[in-house]
Amino acid sequence: QVRLVESGGGLVQAGGSLRLSCAASGSIFSINTMAWYRQAPGKQRDLVATITSGGSTKYTDSVQDRFTISRDNAKNTVYLQMNSLKPEDTAVYYCKMSVGRNVYWGRGTQVTVYS
Repeated sequence: QVRLVESGGGLVQAGGSLRLSCAASGSIFSINTMAWYRQAPGKQRDLVATITSGGSTKYTDSVQDRFTISRDNAKNTVYLQMNSLKPEDTAVYYCKMSVGRNVYWGRGTQVTVYS
């Protein structure tokens, strides 16, 4: 079994920064793609950023040049550095990891950006 735990969310003023972390524990041999999603109230869960095992990254347009996804394979951890935050970034942020043929999700961490 694999467990993902996110941390780093909180309340921040517009223009500020936060760094999210998501650590995986359990029966892990190797982790393929890691990703961050977010879900705002009343909306669907949307992809924010992905990073492959080789380090290739992709971002949704709305966070390009503001957010940076990275990973530490030795710690089975993925990060999301969020800069220049906007009120529209307010959401619950979830991490997702592909381990073998399985996909695992964290429980989410709340990010609230006020103006």
